[in-house]
Amino acid sequence: MTRPAPSAHRPMPALRECDGAPWPSDDELEFEAEWAAFRESGDVEWGTDAGTPAPGDGLASPVPSEPRGYVPPDGPGDVDAWEGDVFVRPLDSTVLAMSDVDARVGHLENVVAERQRATAEEYRLILAILDDAAFDPTPWVGPDPTLDRAWVDSRGRTPGAVRRDRVDLAERAAVAEIAVRLHLSEQTVRTRAAHAQTLAVGCPKLWAAFSEGRLSEKHAVDAARLASTLPAGDADAFERFDDEACPPALVLTPAKFAVAARAIRERVHAESIEARHRRAAVDRGVWMRAELDGMASLHALLPADRARAVMSRLDKAARHLRAAPDEERTLAQLRADAFADLITMTDAPAVSSTTSAPNATADASAENAAAPSAAPTGLAPDAPRTFRSAPPATVIVTVPALTLLGHDAEPATLEGYGPIDLDTARLLAGTARSWIRLLTHPVTGAPLVLDRRTYRVPVALRRWLGITSPTCVFPGCARAARDCDIDHLTAWADGGTTDDDNLDPTCRHHHRLRHESRWDIDDHPDGDTAWISPLGGTYNTDPPPF
Repeated sequence: MTRPAPSAHRPMPALRECDGAPWPSDDELEFEAEWAAFRESGDVEWGTDAGTPAPGDGLASPVPSEPRGYVPPDGPGDVDAWEGDVFVRPLDSTVLAMSDVDARVGHLENVVAERQRATAEEYRLILAILDDAAFDPTPWVGPDPTLDRAWVDSRGRTPGAVRRDRVDLAERAAVAEIAVRLHLSEQTVRTRAAHAQTLAVGCPKLWAAFSEGRLSEKHAVDAARLASTLPAGDADAFERFDDEACPPALVLTPAKFAVAARAIRERVHAESIEARHRRAAVDRGVWMRAELDGMASLHALLPADRARAVMSRLDKAARHLRAAPDEERTLAQLRADAFADLITMTDAPAVSSTTSAPNATADASAENAAAPSAAPTGLAPDAPRTFRSAPPATVIVTVPALTLLGHDAEPATLEGYGPIDLDTARLLAGTARSWIRLLTHPVTGAPLVLDRRTYRVPVALRRWLGITSPTCVFPGCARAARDCDIDHLTAWADGGTTDDDNLDPTCRHHHRLRHESRWDIDDHPDGDTAWISPLGGTYNTDPPPF
């Protein structure tokens, strides 16, 4: 038999797209060609029914049928062979490829299930650590002072109030320890503990499925979030929710399960929707999230009727502006511009702001007395304006002096957001009606180091601390410096001074942890600051983000 010549055009180095495996070698292909020719020669009968007589033929095929213990060959070059009482023959490339892909998908299923089991165990361990801290606060806040008969609380609290505070602070200290060690936010740690508590106690079927790796984290979180809104102590409602939500959770995608679970929650909830709405309205609010390229998102949680009224008004204003013959903006852009105008209620295109004057090497801080103009980017100057003037808003921008003068391209920074484009920064600085000096010449400017007669932090120094440390200095805490306490690293009573080297913005929560739990600050002579946890860990403060 003549061997076929090997193909010179076969992509030898490439991997097969079907399964990512290497292409077979020339020898393997030649052997397969020979084997196919042998099979087609008629010397041997092939087929799944080879072990039974053909219709009209009283003789059985000499090749027995494949028994239940069929073993695939080791490779594409293996020949048919008897292995004990098992007849082995090679699989064609399509079957091999499908088998390999199926094996990989099966392996993927195992990996995902293991990850889901590990995630459930993470939730369980977080809850266990916090429960232990509540049961025994001593490792986190020190010995219980109320056990001393001679103890008298300096703040006049009763022993019961002190014990309750110890439990609360111990849980807070434990949450902070977990957060800094896992590089998570403290809110994430608390939320995971709460979800684990809700599922483990109120929804055992969903919790078991999550713990066994049969339920994704998204399914479990959505179920816990909805179950946690059921009336506390209503065991029947929790049981019905668990019974009805578990089956769809095991078969639906997270998005579809969320819809189904919301419907289930409505069915089993014993409280009226009016009472629930009154309670939910307490959580209304507005917040901002930084986006890319100098953009940001505003999010509002409102009662549904008011949210719908807001959208209706924005849509009406946008469609009114869209009717102008020279209008080129889309309805989405017009709604955004109308929203900005309605909120700022501007009635003049000028920008009125207050900006700090930099020296040759200083940064400048601009306080904008009105949001950047009645003309957001793309808004036509002659667009109809019917909104009243609003009280001045404040926008603080830090602009390097050389950038402001056009000699450098270092970006400006918007407080609470981050880097912004230089055109906007120069506009804010150029239209400022007054300047506030933050970094100045040591002789002529506001001092950053004050004498021992001053305990209260002056406004200029507080502003400077907000620039050098925009957020709370506890690792991972994102609370803005303007909402923080200004904490003396070395206490005033111990000789600490009120200057930028001895002051840090610390939110009230972490300020309490430092002074009422075993969390503490280690202030190094080189100016670096580290936090020492109750378990002895050392965690450096986060670097400024901008």
